[in-house]
Amino acid sequence: MMRRHMVDHTWQLLKKEVGLYQLTKDIIIMSRVCKMFRQGLRGFREYQIIETAHRKHPIFSFWDKKKQGRITFDTMDFIAEKGHFPPRAIEITQKRPAWRTEEEIQDLCNLLQALDSFRNYNDTLQLLLAKVVRFERFGRRRVIIKRGQRGNSFYFIYLGKVAVTEDEDGSSAFLDPHPTLLQKGCSFGEMALLSSSVRRATVVCMEETEFLVVDKEDFYANKLDVEIERDAHDRFKFFRKMDLFRSWSKEKLWQLVTMGKVEKFSFGQLISRDFLESAMVMFVCKGSCEILRLIDLGNSPSYYKWIWQHLEILHNKPLKTHIFEPSPVERFKEFQIKSYPIQDFSSLKLLHLQKAWEKQGTNFSMSQTSVIDLPKTFSSKIKSKRAHSIKCSAIDIKSGQLAKEAAVGTYMKIHTVEQGEIVGLHQFFLPNIQHDKRPLILVSLGTEVIRVRKEKFEKLIDSETRKKLSKFSIEYPSDEEMCQSFLQENSWNIFRDDLVQLLVEPRQHPPFTPRQPKKREHCSLKAVTLNLSALDKKTKPNYPIFMAPQKYLPPLRIVQRITAPRPKIQELLPQYKNAGVLV
Repeated sequence: MMRRHMVDHTWQLLKKEVGLYQLTKDIIIMSRVCKMFRQGLRGFREYQIIETAHRKHPIFSFWDKKKQGRITFDTMDFIAEKGHFPPRAIEITQKRPAWRTEEEIQDLCNLLQALDSFRNYNDTLQLLLAKVVRFERFGRRRVIIKRGQRGNSFYFIYLGKVAVTEDEDGSSAFLDPHPTLLQKGCSFGEMALLSSSVRRATVVCMEETEFLVVDKEDFYANKLDVEIERDAHDRFKFFRKMDLFRSWSKEKLWQLVTMGKVEKFSFGQLISRDFLESAMVMFVCKGSCEILRLIDLGNSPSYYKWIWQHLEILHNKPLKTHIFEPSPVERFKEFQIKSYPIQDFSSLKLLHLQKAWEKQGTNFSMSQTSVIDLPKTFSSKIKSKRAHSIKCSAIDIKSGQLAKEAAVGTYMKIHTVEQGEIVGLHQFFLPNIQHDKRPLILVSLGTEVIRVRKEKFEKLIDSETRKKLSKFSIEYPSDEEMCQSFLQENSWNIFRDDLVQLLVEPRQHPPFTPRQPKKREHCSLKAVTLNLSALDKKTKPNYPIFMAPQKYLPPLRIVQRITAPRPKIQELLPQYKNAGVLV
């Protein structure tokens, strides 16, 4: 009886545990289903799903050296659906400009830093704009500005897209396969507001769009026109100092000033993906920027030769192929001389001995000095062991074709544009046959640029300006020259790292070092390094792979250095084996 009672009690406990397990499982499934519904409905505006911020410290502040004050920002006030204007900010913009507090204006100014066109204004003008802007949201096909009407407002785009057309109703924007589009961060309507002229184009919404609007009454009541005119005078002074525009009249130069405005770019920010195809002329008024070129190393014969020479070192014998006609021995010697700076100082030492013996009155000749008596500073340059057969997947030895994984690219700097220089006019008057049509990238090093449309700028050019521009021509190096330069620099970097590792690193480590946890690196050196010896490995890399888009071609992997099979540095520099030899 006792045993039966224990069995019944155990069975009841088991049923309770199974029920608790099933209940827990149902709760987990229900929470996952609710999460999926919440994520799926996030895109619908009518639900207004606002996610709470999971922050330990939602309020943060920092000291601003320029304004000599502490700036405080509460992130909980500006939480909204991703991409849309926050509800708390909408409440501020619905107030009249005179009713907004300084704290609200500063918070709104901080939020509007996400707009590129807003950041281009100076600090004083940014605060004035944050004081007077109001929020508007319009649907698809809504005409914002109509051609021929007077300008009463100008707009900042916070979300969405608009198209600029020449017709009155904006219908051509939906029929044109490539309309002129303005996206988030852009602004329009400013110059018509300043000059009180009629609108020259129509602006229509291509989708639901959110705007920050500055009305004409608030614009002049808060003296924004004074600050904007001050910026225009600064642009006029910049153009007047340029030698290209010294012959222009004051009226003509003011026309150029009204065609563009200053745009600020931070260090490393992309200005143009291909300024040769751009419809803009760019004047660098402050700072500098770099012109980069994406080089496809797989299309370069020098890259093939470089890899092939390293394969010869790996196999320790000349490899026969139908691609290269020069002798492999000659290529190996040329590679050895160019890649590693080997210098033989034995002749200098013998010359020093000769001068010393001449002072002592001793005749010096090779017959008196045997080879055994000479210092054993240098032996044979390379004493590699006979390498066993190693398969390298970088190049197929039979066909001579480059592997898909080895076809990579790199960004090369080809020119630096300084303050006062012009970008986009170096082949303005050349015929189309002589145009360099390679894509050239423009990256900021911390600069301010004035952009003017080429077609409008061309209408202002006179004969004297044409003569000056015809002399303005720049020839950029070819892709093959840049590839050779990259490979030379890469070979030197590898040699330098090997030499530092041989001489410095073993002396820096103490006999016993405690084991320390490795720090996580956001971007390791492996991510931008191509290891030709590890191409055949099937394991997935634990680091990111950077890909660059190409026009009409598949994306290309970007690297900054290439490591290949190579002999040990002790074999290339045997002088490091002998004591008392300084290099």
